[in-house]
Amino acid sequence: MLFIYLYILVLGLVLGSFYNVVGLRLTKSESIVYPPSHCPKCQKRLRVYELIPVLSYLIQRGRCRQCNEPISPVYPFFEAITGLLFVFAFYRVGFDVELVVAWLLISLLVIITVSDWHEQIIPDRVLAFFVLVFVIIRLWLPLDPWYDAYLGAALGFGLLFVIALISRGGMGGGDIKLFGVLGLVLGIQGVLLTLMLASLIGSFIGIALIAFSKVKRGMPIAFGPFIAIAALVTYFYGDSLINWYWQLF
Repeated sequence: MLFIYLYILVLGLVLGSFYNVVGLRLTKSESIVYPPSHCPKCQKRLRVYELIPVLSYLIQRGRCRQCNEPISPVYPFFEAITGLLFVFAFYRVGFDVELVVAWLLISLLVIITVSDWHEQIIPDRVLAFFVLVFVIIRLWLPLDPWYDAYLGAALGFGLLFVIALISRGGMGGGDIKLFGVLGLVLGIQGVLLTLMLASLIGSFIGIALIAFSKVKRGMPIAFGPFIAIAALVTYFYGDSLINWYWQLF
């Protein structure tokens, strides 16, 4: 069993490195395969031993071997978080076809967090790919009832669209479409819980950043990372949270 966990961890680390590339390049309309991975400062092509997720960063002490320019710790962070989430998903789901859904959801959320974190953009091509994948999956692995996924998608998109109209642009178009995709995975109750949790997390962190003078009042803050956290909490613990909520009444 330990070997399986290690294998999944390595798989997640490698995919996390790829998701960094996807999230960064698609926001700039660049190819995800060419040019090969390189230092953004000196443009030196990275060798195989410089592409080992997390480990290469630690060995090189966070700097490019050629120009000694600091490498952003964001890269190994997302590699590590992807690997750990893949392992956690296997721990929670086990050997079940639902594990495919869990890993795909994690993949989507890591990519959009990378892109939104850096450029405050959630690429349409990423969302288009995953909406197609999840539509197909929900034909194969439907929620109960089967139409919950499609109503959840409609509700997620529609609710965020209304919020964007009321707030006059306070909600980005990428966030709106992302909630539509999440609805396919989480269903009606799940997408509502995700919206509530994302709003709470975003408000708390936003207030904290303003209090510590990290951002100025009125500055835009990427909402994608908060949605990602909330969606993962909902996916893995949503039923327990919803049951706990109803028990209060």
